[in-house]
Amino acid sequence: MSFCKDCIKGVTHEGTPEGKTETIGGIESYVATPTVDYPKDKVVLVLTDVFGLGLVNSKLLTDDYARNGFKAIAPDLFNGDPAPTDAFNPGSTFDIGQWFGKGHDQAHTRPIIDKVIAALKADGVTTFAAVGYCFGGRYVFDLAFDNITKASAVAHPSLLQVPADLEKYVAQSKAPLLINSCTVDTQFPLEASAKADEIFAGFAPGYKREYFEGCTHGFAVRGDLSDPKVKAGKEGAFKATVEWFIKYV
Repeated sequence: MSFCKDCIKGVTHEGTPEGKTETIGGIESYVATPTVDYPKDKVVLVLTDVFGLGLVNSKLLTDDYARNGFKAIAPDLFNGDPAPTDAFNPGSTFDIGQWFGKGHDQAHTRPIIDKVIAALKADGVTTFAAVGYCFGGRYVFDLAFDNITKASAVAHPSLLQVPADLEKYVAQSKAPLLINSCTVDTQFPLEASAKADEIFAGFAPGYKREYFEGCTHGFAVRGDLSDPKVKAGKEGAFKATVEWFIKYV
């Protein structure tokens, strides 16, 4: 499995996070809680791209899920070692492959998520949904394989094996799946989108794929919002995900 150049491209969005940082199951996590009454037994897990909680964008997205009535939690998937945001800068020498090899593979990342889930279950949470951006999309699939989550959503997922992971999802998971896809994405190209539509045809729990024209891998979390197509794509992917969770969670 590998990454692409667009995995470490993007812009920092404007805004001030409104949630708070808590330690859940020994894992630092960003927690956004609705200001209105909400179901205390349900949580949306926001599984980030490689920039993790070091990029304000993921915190702002987590806040947005809370504004739509879901308690949302974004765990630090990287033990305090996310990809640096200065990777956005021209001339950056950040090597994502080297970074990934230093303890950021599935063997190291999945246990982090499992610790958070176990702690939340101990606190009375019984229902989980998961949304994953880029890197986080891998773990949305992995949680669905084990039927830990009730509903799944991914935006431009990375690190998937196509068609193997798509076929495994259909064979093992009961969680409805939403894929937010785009025009330029070497991690999940148009061929992968077409294969997903084929494999998930008739998937009983539910399947939908949204497509955002003129967008590139990363658009839903760190796209350049000064581009009208990217802004529409980012907002459209978020809206589709909220509607998906309202329907199925």
